[in-house]
Formats: sequence, structure tokens, C-alpha cells
Amino acid sequence: MTVAAMLGVLAGLAAPRIARSFPPRTPPAMHPTPAPAVASAPAPVGIAVVGAVVLGGLAAARWPEPALPAFLLVAAVGLVLAVADLTSLRLPDPLVGAAALGGGTALTVAAVVTGTPGRLALALAGAALSLLLYVVLALLPRSRLGFGDVKLAAVLGLPLGWLGWPTLWLGLLLPHLLQGLLVLALLAARRVRRDTALPFGPALLTGAWLAVLLA
Repeated sequence: MTVAAMLGVLAGLAAPRIARSFPPRTPPAMHPTPAPAVASAPAPVGIAVVGAVVLGGLAAARWPEPALPAFLLVAAVGLVLAVADLTSLRLPDPLVGAAALGGGTALTVAAVVTGTPGRLALALAGAALSLLLYVVLALLPRSRLGFGDVKLAAVLGLPLGWLGWPTLWLGLLLPHLLQGLLVLALLAARRVRRDTALPFGPALLTGAWLAVLLA
């Protein structure tokens, strides 16, 4: 747990610098909706604390789960994705791809070592189901989901599916509950309007993390 927390600190310290290498695709003035409520880069120290809690929490909850390295890897990349989405409303494909490749590889190794190919098949099914559901949500009229959110949901479906269907469904539901509560709080505080663009990646990542802890 201590080692995982230290890795979380290192990932958190590096996250803002890595996220800055992926600027927004369009200048802020060209966004069709107002800028996100959280537009300034989080402090590296704050992200380091979050990293310690996230990775340390996973280690405490899932040790000695053979797939723990996959969870930690996806979570570490997720810190960078969260910062990038908060600051630029973007979930860069290279980072999402790195999480998919690293997480998928680590889960494959865990399945081979433990002789449980069925769990790997369940993880792949979880990714496919997450992809399908979020594609449908993104295509709904007036949907605020982008296809970066869709791809991230599919990646998170891998570790969630590995842990079973109840964990997967919880991981798919929690992000929407968390985002809804955040929007209500920001509206009540008059920090945003109904048409303000808000990142959804952090809610996806937080929901998946909580689902893994509760599994």
C-alpha cells in the first residue's frame, strides 16, 4: 500500500506537466459554449495527494488481487487524463490508448498466471458493453458526451468487467450520479449555467475507482 501511494504521488506530480503537452484542439474563444467551470491547472501538490489516495486506496482494497498492477496502471494514466479534461475539455487519444494497452496487457498476464481466461473474457465483454452503452448515450439528442468519454468508458470497462457484472454496472452508474450532484452544486453556487461545458472524464474515473473499492 505504501509503495502504491508513493507511485501515486509521483504520478500526481507528473500529471500536470504531461497534460500540458496536449493543448485544446480549438482556442477557448471558438468553443460554442462557455468555458468549463474548472479551467486552471490543479496544483501539482494537490494532484500528488489525490494520486496517493487513489493508488493507495486501490492497493489497500485489492491486495493481493493478481490484477492489481492493471488497476494501478489505469489509475496512474487516469490522473493525467483527469487533469487534461479539467483544463482543456480533452481526453487525448494517446493517453486513453496507453491506459487501454497497459491495462489490457496487465490483465492478460494476470489471467495467464492465475489460469483464469474466463475473467479476461469477462473484462473484454465489460469493455465492449461499456463502449456500446456510451456510444448510444453520446448519440442521443443534446448529449454532452464526447467520443473521448466513450473511449475512456470502454477502457475502464476492462478492470470493471474483470471484477464481475455488479462492479461493471456500478462503475457505469456512479459517474452519472457524481456528475449530476456536481452540476447541481455548481448551479446552486452560480458557478455555471445550463449550457456551460463541463468535463465528464473525472466523473468516469472517480466512479470506476469507487466501484473497484466497493467490489
